[in-house]
Amino acid sequence: MIRKNILLTLIYLFCFNMFSQPEVTVNELRAHISYLTMDINEGRLPGGHANRQVVRYIKNEFRTFGLNAFKNGFKQKFTAQLKVDKGKPEKEVKTWNVVGFLEGNDPILKKEYIVLGAHYDHLGFGGPSSKSDKRGVVYHGADDNASGTSALLEIAEYIASHKSELKRSVIFVAFGAEEQGLLGSKYFVNHPPVRLTQIKLMINMDMLGRMNDEKHVYMGGAGTFPNGVDFMKNLGESLGLTPIVHAGSIGGSDHVSFYKKNISVLGMHTGGHEQYHTPEDTIDLINFEGQKQICEYISKAILEKASTDDPLYFIYQE
Repeated sequence: MIRKNILLTLIYLFCFNMFSQPEVTVNELRAHISYLTMDINEGRLPGGHANRQVVRYIKNEFRTFGLNAFKNGFKQKFTAQLKVDKGKPEKEVKTWNVVGFLEGNDPILKKEYIVLGAHYDHLGFGGPSSKSDKRGVVYHGADDNASGTSALLEIAEYIASHKSELKRSVIFVAFGAEEQGLLGSKYFVNHPPVRLTQIKLMINMDMLGRMNDEKHVYMGGAGTFPNGVDFMKNLGESLGLTPIVHAGSIGGSDHVSFYKKNISVLGMHTGGHEQYHTPEDTIDLINFEGQKQICEYISKAILEKASTDDPLYFIYQE
């Protein structure tokens, strides 16, 4: 059965890559989330074979898109202390961030970086972070955060097809072990592949799959970079979206690790729901058309900020 599942996965990935397109498409978003939420990936808990195959999937996609690796490769290894239910033994595992980049074309501005990130991990078969008492069943995490990971892949592919327009460089990061306490992003900012002073903006995507009928897109931290609030409002409205933009309200996902290092951030999501951290967070509830619109929104924001010489610097928010 294991060999059969692996064979089906390989066939699935081969067929998917054959027909991949640089534009953001619903079909590709669906294909990424379908893979990430497969039972053989065991809820994407850090550590173990399932974690390694998800990391391999993301790394291979980065390579296919033409992203560059830093000197230590696409994978950034670190150790994660897992949260466990009361009475269970503590467990420490090896896991990874997956990191790639596109170099800008301006001789000066290419030394400045915009980071786009999303965590790929979830809760495995349940644990102390679960909002359900179910154990031993797969917590699929379709919205949290296969939606953000699929967006990361689609946007990376799109930006790569427009790399000739870039003045600044762009780093793409799939973070591990976010659910264990932002461990992947904490490791990244403490072991950065470039100097932290070169990172001018970090955009984080965590739960982008449940856009409502009012087309709300929520974000915090827009006041941490110049004109960020007006920029995100105007751009979103021009695309037919209803952006709910906060200058502060930094939130609690991976961008917080960057904000604490005095780096401008933008944390984006489509809101909470009752399936959060339960096994019922499944692909059938994803609003793919809405997710596609958000991907286009973020892609345009990155291209705008990476292809101009408008200054980017950190502005503290309460």
